[in-house]
Amino acid sequence: MKIVQLTDETRADIQSRLLKRNPANYKEQQGAVDAILKEIRERGDEALFGYTEKFDHIRLTRDTIQVTEEEIKEAYDLADPDLIDVIRKALVNIRNFHEKQVRQSWFTETPAGTILGQRVTPLSRVGVYVPGGKAVYPSSVLMNIVPAKVAGVGEIIMTTPCGRDGKVNPAVLVAANEAGADRIFKAGGAQAIAAMAYGTCCIPKVDKIVGPGNIFVALAKRAVYGNVSIDSVAGPSEILVLADETANPRFVAADLLSQAEHDELASAVLVTTSRDLAEAVEKEIDGFLKVLGRAEIIKKSLDQFGFMLIADTMNDAVDAVNQIASEHLEIVTANPFETMTKVKNAGAIFLGSYSSEPLGDYFAGPNHILPTNGTAKFFSPLSVDDFIKKSSVIHYSEEALRAVHEDIERFAKCEGLTAHANSIAVRFEDEKPEDMR
Repeated sequence: MKIVQLTDETRADIQSRLLKRNPANYKEQQGAVDAILKEIRERGDEALFGYTEKFDHIRLTRDTIQVTEEEIKEAYDLADPDLIDVIRKALVNIRNFHEKQVRQSWFTETPAGTILGQRVTPLSRVGVYVPGGKAVYPSSVLMNIVPAKVAGVGEIIMTTPCGRDGKVNPAVLVAANEAGADRIFKAGGAQAIAAMAYGTCCIPKVDKIVGPGNIFVALAKRAVYGNVSIDSVAGPSEILVLADETANPRFVAADLLSQAEHDELASAVLVTTSRDLAEAVEKEIDGFLKVLGRAEIIKKSLDQFGFMLIADTMNDAVDAVNQIASEHLEIVTANPFETMTKVKNAGAIFLGSYSSEPLGDYFAGPNHILPTNGTAKFFSPLSVDDFIKKSSVIHYSEEALRAVHEDIERFAKCEGLTAHANSIAVRFEDEKPEDMR
């Protein structure tokens, strides 16, 4: 990792480098994604099966694309029993956390004869995308399905690639079943996103698509937005550790590497007021790289997007944290709770030496689907709110409208919308003198 002095220029340069990983910059892949979307929209299942055979090397049919009850039962036999136990423990924490986010409809009534309110209703059908390939993420299955379930979504379908044997990873199936998925389909990539966005004979159209994926999945989600809702266009994983001289360098190094191992585009940044800490962290990283299993990926990630910024003051460090707006932020300072009060922009905040980022990935309860690429400045983690919609409710009695109808008509006429004004006025036209009608 590169150790550099924090200045406005170095911070801006690092931000610029990190933002280059934004999926919007992948123009070449977008063309391929658009072609897949067009084919699925026009040819439905026929195109879906064709792309599945091309990319996943398995020929599926209408009889085999949906995971069966027998396959789910088999998954329980194949999955590690200890892992199943951990999934169930994590599920309790995740559900408990998200149940606190539930919103209720509300109404207010006035003596003047008005009732105003907000009606909260869940989405009817949601699609959850779960990546396949080299990495397996049953934790993401829980994080995507649980808030939808808590919100009361009518039907939750899941798509995920299968292997060449036509099987879905057992841990993924167990997690999906435990969390409450209604139907699971063996489909991956941009073609799965298209199928959920447009609907095919086998895979129904959904109202919203959530879940992470590779660049083709991210670009497909962005392209179908508007036809359906999406959670976000996720970029590569990020971690930023804000630390002072009290931090344990071995802990900090381990936490930075926990995200760098995701892929070569992942970023790991340390912002600290202590050069001694940065140098100690660098030595610890060198030691870890000799024993970690994904060392080559980590090295490439750190070479491209690994930085240690040395700040003159903690206020300067916090300013940099807010500008970078990282997906994951660890605060390891003498008083992390006080430091947190100055932080405005972060997807998830981990406080203290024993609250490392993987705690949030797997077990604590808060959602690990988080804003990336600086979007923590205006986006939030996935939550129950992502699976509901709100309708405004308005009721005025005749007496209540009579008291304000002239004000409304005047407002409408000011905007040149005479039909709007007439819609109000017609209800009281009999009350006006004939020469004013």
